[in-house]
Amino acid sequence: MFLIVLLDFSLKGVLTAAGVVGAAGLIIGILLCIAAKKLAVKTDERVEKVRGCLPGSNCGGCGFTGCDACAEAIVSGAAPVNACTAGGDAAAIAEVLGTEAVAAEKKVAFVKCSGTCDKVTFKYEYRGISDCRKLALIPGHGEKECSYGCMGYGSCVSVCKFGAISIKDGVAFVDKEKCVGCGACVKVCPNHLIELRPYESWYGVACSSHDKGKAVKDKCSAGCIGCGICAKFCPIDAITVVDNVAHIDQSKCVGCGTCNEKCPQKVVKIL
Repeated sequence: MFLIVLLDFSLKGVLTAAGVVGAAGLIIGILLCIAAKKLAVKTDERVEKVRGCLPGSNCGGCGFTGCDACAEAIVSGAAPVNACTAGGDAAAIAEVLGTEAVAAEKKVAFVKCSGTCDKVTFKYEYRGISDCRKLALIPGHGEKECSYGCMGYGSCVSVCKFGAISIKDGVAFVDKEKCVGCGACVKVCPNHLIELRPYESWYGVACSSHDKGKAVKDKCSAGCIGCGICAKFCPIDAITVVDNVAHIDQSKCVGCGTCNEKCPQKVVKIL
């Protein structure tokens, strides 16, 4: 009899505890639902639609941390509808926002170096990590005599998400048709050899050496010697020589090709 009473008492305790816990859980659940509705942050459905018009590469070429951040910036007005240079559909984004579409000027990367292995001289043979950023820590910026040129160890290749860059004969090469102008390679190059140019550009000086003529020739047979012949014969004054290297103003260049023909080093390249 005593045992039956004890079991009955224990069962009642368990049921009471279960009931209390259940009731507390129900009350907490109701409170959480109410709080979720009261504290909910309203999201603009246009953000998701704009995000769907972006490529999802998260390359950072737009200046934001990724496509999600870019979409939010576009909807908020902090970025234009054509902010994405990596394949964003500006027309579709403009339709979502009810604004006018403005096509972004397509840009591509250009490597300002012609110092392939057959044209440049070497100080030593490097055997180590294939990363230009690591090699740049070595005095003289690597094994090539020209410390301004492309090291050819592919830091730019490793950050390009579009397969637009490859190393050919010791120098980085950009495929214009694959390049989206995100600028990742520009940021990573330790010698600052890569810059973005309009896709429709005609010519560019493929050299960044600031050495004087003889010193350039001693180190690389394809370097700009700063002679100024290209600037002298340019019919529209689109070329200047600054710090021993020629520069072409892309906003002025009309693609006549005179600089390419007159350059004794053949360092002015068709883009």
